[in-house]
Amino acid sequence: MAFPLFSSQAAGIRERCQSDPATKLRLRYAPYYHAMEAQQGTNVRLNGRDMIMLASNDYLGLSFHPKVIEAARGALLTWGTSATGARVSNGSRAYHLDLEAKLAAFLGKEACHIHAAGYLSCLSGVAAFAQKGDIILADKNIHSCLWDGIRLSTATVERFSHNNPDDLRAVAASLPPGTPKMTVVEGVYSMEGHIVRLPEIAAVAAEFNSFTVLDDAHGFGVLGRQGRGTADHFGLTDQIDIICGSLSKSLASTGGFVAGSRALIEYLRTHGKHTLFSASLSPAQTAAAAAALDILQTEPEHLERLWSNTRRYTAMLKSLGLDTWDTETPAVPIVLGSKERAYAFWQALMEKGVFTVMSITPAVPPGKDLIRTAISAGHTDEQLERIADAMAYAKKRS
Repeated sequence: MAFPLFSSQAAGIRERCQSDPATKLRLRYAPYYHAMEAQQGTNVRLNGRDMIMLASNDYLGLSFHPKVIEAARGALLTWGTSATGARVSNGSRAYHLDLEAKLAAFLGKEACHIHAAGYLSCLSGVAAFAQKGDIILADKNIHSCLWDGIRLSTATVERFSHNNPDDLRAVAASLPPGTPKMTVVEGVYSMEGHIVRLPEIAAVAAEFNSFTVLDDAHGFGVLGRQGRGTADHFGLTDQIDIICGSLSKSLASTGGFVAGSRALIEYLRTHGKHTLFSASLSPAQTAAAAAALDILQTEPEHLERLWSNTRRYTAMLKSLGLDTWDTETPAVPIVLGSKERAYAFWQALMEKGVFTVMSITPAVPPGKDLIRTAISAGHTDEQLERIADAMAYAKKRS
């Protein structure tokens, strides 16, 4: 068989992966995938150096709480390491039902379903309810998990300007009035630290009879009474159809949840492919989340410390003239404006023993290249002082 001397055939998958410029750039500068060698609270060890963790989503500092650790240990001894199956078949256990009932009651919803990943819960919170022929109205800055849910739903998507109820109304008004609609927003936008303008957005959704999905991964445990989240913060729980989120942040575990009316959650369990066919949450992680949820309601000092630390930290950054993108929450970006400045700032913080995460275009809008930081209730006064010194040093170096 003869082969042509020259071929216009596209490179194969192996060749594409081996020559990928973005991967080569990541490996050259190594800003991501750092593996900690040890950790105790907000102290970590990386490459033999002790550092302050300033990029964790452990907002309430509960991942080393004795009650959380003991609950996880007890579940491990009682139930083993895994249910080894999907909830619809052999993987459902009493401890799953207990956590779901606790979460539903805490959130003010009738029912809840937990998944083995927060990404999976938020994806399912969209994909299970929207379908072809529906229209999804999405804030343009929502998380990747929600965009994946939108894509998998096969519904039509219309974007509206970030946290802009007026633009949402204009977009909704331009659509066919009888078409089923879904509005998708986040409670706290973790890259920006912005709280959703939920009262105005919920009013627009009600005006156009739109089903509402709120991803509260970064609002749960942080906002609202005892950390009940963004909908509770605004007193709008009854106006939100689906609240989804993560167990890996304020609840110091892994996994995620979708909460709503009983009819909606049972519909999810019938039609949500990602719910039907994914393995269930492990015993230890379920127990850890349940214990952390109890702590939210019995030990208010953690939430109080979180906000005290947040106020002190953001005031310090502003005193240095750093741009925090008008953050309102413990998720605090430091906007540098270019990938070169962001990289230099990140490196300088690493030199001073402060671990953060760099986020650059296209993960953020052009001109918004930033350092993503997050404050925890676990940060001590002494650590905050060291962080302040490191920030001053990084500003000079960048």
